[in-house]
Amino acid sequence: MNKHDLEERLINFSVLIVQLVETMPERKAANHLAGQLLRSGTSPALNYGEAQSGESRKDFIHKISIVLKELRETHICL
Repeated sequence: MNKHDLEERLINFSVLIVQLVETMPERKAANHLAGQLLRSGTSPALNYGEAQSGESRKDFIHKISIVLKELRETHICL
């Protein structure tokens, strides 16, 4: 897998999260989880893009760790 494959997979994941959120019922708990899913499920692709522009190796690692954190949060929310 190269960096473009991962970027494409993260973008596709974001699209799937958006589609999932759109199917959730209009209920108090669902609205709360939908908002959280939307934030944590779409941010990995955006943060990965930021990581690619890291100013140093340390900055890149920090930004990639944010991607992983958001993916874990999404997994728990799901």
